[in-house]
Amino acid sequence: MVTVELTRFRVDADKNELLLATRPAMLADFRADRRGFLDARLVRLPDNEWLDIITWETPEDFAASRDKGPNRPGIADFFSAIAELTSAEEGSLEQSGVE
Repeated sequence: MVTVELTRFRVDADKNELLLATRPAMLADFRADRRGFLDARLVRLPDNEWLDIITWETPEDFAASRDKGPNRPGIADFFSAIAELTSAEEGSLEQSGVE
């Protein structure tokens, strides 16, 4: 069953462009280094908050990724733009809406 990671975070207004600029390298590092990474979507919310929706093949893949932390430059650069983690949740995808 596909696992969904939902991470909500705040970015200082002057770092929004940095966040967006570092996103492609972060995703490339995830593809190269994170087993089970399927895709990611970044949602801009009001008040300099963002929601990252990442899907993983299994909960174990997500746990292994979390244990690695910002171990590659692209991931570390993306994380450096984040001022505050607001919430982090994990769930299972029951319906994708895509057939």
